[in-house]
Amino acid sequence: MQEETYLSLRLIKNVCGSLTVSLREFGCEQSLLSRTDGSASFVQGDTSVMAGVYGPAEVKVNKEIYDRATLEVLVQPKVGLPSVRERSQEQCVRETCEASLLLTLHPRSSLTLILQVLHDDGSLLSCCLNAACMALMDAGLPMSCLFCGVTCAISTDGQIITDPTAAQEKESRALMTFAIDSAKRSVLMSSTKGSFSVHELQQCIAVSQKASEKIFQFYRDSVKRRYSKSL
Repeated sequence: MQEETYLSLRLIKNVCGSLTVSLREFGCEQSLLSRTDGSASFVQGDTSVMAGVYGPAEVKVNKEIYDRATLEVLVQPKVGLPSVRERSQEQCVRETCEASLLLTLHPRSSLTLILQVLHDDGSLLSCCLNAACMALMDAGLPMSCLFCGVTCAISTDGQIITDPTAAQEKESRALMTFAIDSAKRSVLMSSTKGSFSVHELQQCIAVSQKASEKIFQFYRDSVKRRYSKSL
């Protein structure tokens, strides 16, 4: 077992060192909404998501947790009512936020995160994660680390595509989204679809960890630009 773990770590290290990760252009703007405690819009290529954070606020008695805050995540599609897909995305985002937020600092209170999909051209879950992180930062909520989302698609010929478009997702045989933390570059959450091998999974994790460096650098640059303008 130790040998297998060592080989897996060595594989990830080798892949990270030799791979050039390609991502679409990013765009972000914070404090867009006036009635929220924190808000942000995040754009990846032609995929766009708006996020709003409310709280900490009073929580309903039936949802109250005595030792930490209750986090509720809602994903609203561009058209129509939320479906099973949105419920799955809500669970992924909620698990990621709960892993990074210091919810024990606000017991018996509620936090609500609403994600509105503006346009979907692939890698929607990772865009939702990135919008959520920027909105939580804007709200000034205490966090143990930041996080970002990276989506990888595996084409029919075995090629790994990072930040795929909707067309590339349809043509792929496997789709994976990972939430990566900023402290240790560890995986906070994973969502997978399709068929793939253990080796391909390890490769996609390595690629996502490499891609997260660019996203976290974009976070830093975005916040730096915002506060340099306000000073």
